[in-house]
Amino acid sequence: MPSVNGNKADYKKQLRDLQVALVKLQRHVIANRLRVLILVEGRDASGKDGLIKRIVQHLSPRETRVVALGKSTEREQLQWYFQRHVAQLPVDGEIVLCNRSWYNRAGVEKVMGFCTAYEYECFMLTVNDFEHLLIKSGIILLKYYLDISRPEQTRRLAERRKDPLTQWKTSPIDATAIKHWKDYTVARDEMFSRTHSEMSPWIIVKTDSKYAARLNVMRDLLQRVDHPERNSNATAADPALIYAYGSS
Repeated sequence: MPSVNGNKADYKKQLRDLQVALVKLQRHVIANRLRVLILVEGRDASGKDGLIKRIVQHLSPRETRVVALGKSTEREQLQWYFQRHVAQLPVDGEIVLCNRSWYNRAGVEKVMGFCTAYEYECFMLTVNDFEHLLIKSGIILLKYYLDISRPEQTRRLAERRKDPLTQWKTSPIDATAIKHWKDYTVARDEMFSRTHSEMSPWIIVKTDSKYAARLNVMRDLLQRVDHPERNSNATAADPALIYAYGSS
């Protein structure tokens, strides 16, 4: 893979080429009435917003949705856990990207005590069946986990607090991200081991370099969704930076 470190022009060229390829992919999705669901999970400040922004930047807004659900309402807390997520599933010809997803229960809710031990265990015991049902119904489900080193997360969170253009991203949860680093690591590893399957694998992305992470996810995405030009992308994703859980 061509290096993008320190070469913004090279990054922009590669990004544009991949965005053109994504537009072609979307045409295929629309024409064949496919349903594509992309879950983007990861630690705080791992680059989820920036990645999603670049993926959807030139896609048709009529057939593309970004879902970033907030805290559950009182009514939603009385529902089946997956119920509000089901309402966001893609329809024919649509690509939906979830900036965090039902896996909040396996991450922040678990670590911060926002769910009971029973609720957590119930989720872990049923999520594979839920996802397999979605896949068997025809949904193309992709699960990306953006991983970041502790020093880089610390740097980005501090930078976020100082920058008036990114302060909207800060939340009380951010303040605990570093404090609970080990707890999040344990929760992440358990999530991987219990919810990774051949049908619905976790794809791990190293994101200390935002540029490289964005390009590699796009390359991986273009290879995982079958379409006429899937093999025309000459540059493959870097297996050192993006790989299926258990394959590293």
